[in-house]
Amino acid sequence: MGDYVLVSTTETDENGRPPNPGVINGGFYKKPADQQSHSTSLVIGVADIRVSMKKISESGGKLQGEPMEIPGKGTYVSFLDTEGNRMSILQPLPNM
Repeated sequence: MGDYVLVSTTETDENGRPPNPGVINGGFYKKPADQQSHSTSLVIGVADIRVSMKKISESGGKLQGEPMEIPGKGTYVSFLDTEGNRMSILQPLPNM
């Protein structure tokens, strides 16, 4: 995925997920000159990304583009909350 570098802090199961609650894996993008465009972002798992996108918009959030497929993981989109914080939602694939 371009300049995205995966970071693993724990082992994963056959579905690529950490088997123990409370541990995470993730990754980093190359740091851009524009700090605001690449601040820390929380990713929230959702059951239906389209329903969640609608709720975000109706609540005053601003979607940052169209959902994209992350191979082997699910569908992802970023948004700005009502205070301008960058957040994201992910609808994991069924095996996740």
